[in-house]
Amino acid sequence: MISRLSFHSDMKHLSLPLATLLLVGVLLLHSCSQRPRSSHSETSLETDSMELRHARGFSVRSLADGIRLIDVADPQQEKDHMPVSYHFALIPKTLDADSARQQVPEGYTPVRVPVERTIVMTMLQLSNFTALEALDVVRGITGTKNLFNEDVHRRVADGRIVKIGMEGNFDAELILAANPEVIFISPFKRGGYDVIKETGITLIPHLGYKELTPLGQAEWVKFVGLFLGRKEEADSLFDAIESRYVTLRQRVQETMSSADTTTSALPTVFSGEMHGGNWYAVGGRSTLAQLFRDAGADYVIHDDNTGGVNIEFEQLYSMAAEADYWRILNSYPGDFSYEALKSSEPRNELFRAFRERRVIYCNMRKTPYYERSPMEPDVLLGDLVAIFHPELMPSDYQPTFYRLLP
Repeated sequence: MISRLSFHSDMKHLSLPLATLLLVGVLLLHSCSQRPRSSHSETSLETDSMELRHARGFSVRSLADGIRLIDVADPQQEKDHMPVSYHFALIPKTLDADSARQQVPEGYTPVRVPVERTIVMTMLQLSNFTALEALDVVRGITGTKNLFNEDVHRRVADGRIVKIGMEGNFDAELILAANPEVIFISPFKRGGYDVIKETGITLIPHLGYKELTPLGQAEWVKFVGLFLGRKEEADSLFDAIESRYVTLRQRVQETMSSADTTTSALPTVFSGEMHGGNWYAVGGRSTLAQLFRDAGADYVIHDDNTGGVNIEFEQLYSMAAEADYWRILNSYPGDFSYEALKSSEPRNELFRAFRERRVIYCNMRKTPYYERSPMEPDVLLGDLVAIFHPELMPSDYQPTFYRLLP
């Protein structure tokens, strides 16, 4: 190592320009040595990040050689205090393993992509694969209750897709027989994933169901698209959904603005039914509440609850007695009616929405609600706008999910 004394002594014998150049070089080397070291090698410097306009539960960074880092977190946590809970490095199967190992930061679980075999746990997850025309990748599902997709039923019947059991009661042998590379899970639901963890298969948390906006939920198709190696298809698919949704939402907003409509003048709506002595009321910061707002209606619950709570009839009635509309989603065995609604709870006839026949209804036994609606928020919005503000929709509009109960 050159001592400070000998360094200055040697500098006297050099011309001024050369001495200056050497001094600058030494200072630059010293500066570089003081920089904090990267958590991964220089070859894995980030090249870009994926643009996510609505989803809050995941983020994506791109490295060299097609490697992508995905961070997954609970989208219902406040952004400034959102703990990142899961980290994955998506590595192209064509990339040499040693080369990939040098680039992936510590703490990231490697996943070779494109994934060719997987198991999905929810209808929302399945809707992403259906929309991407990627059912060949799905080798297992939890069940077929309220499932309308004939292609999935054929695959279950001939064994291409196996039913692994419901959450909390999974069949490990069937899971292993399906030979999935990864399994998409919903970690904050009922769980029972200990059985799956023992198989050593990588579990991928899909938190689309916890997003607080319809478009945020639909944007998780990009998440699945990355694992399938179908980024471009997923991006294009979502862009079209977003465009239709935003166009209709803006039409509603412009109409409300031009009419100088205040919140108190908007049609009001509430949701749910009595079950087991309590009413499950969806919170004011939920996907459903946002959908109502985007459709030009005022949801009667204005709290900051991101999920829902069970409340007594009297409490719900105090908020919704004079609401204009009542939204109901159930699996009634037969033709649901106002008579059936009154029979289930005689006090239901006290609601203004009941008396004036303004119940918005969808029967999951007759409509593929959960397997399609996560990827069709624009259609859901159209159904509700046609009810709340029919003048904004074509006169021959045919609803897909929601319609007024006759």
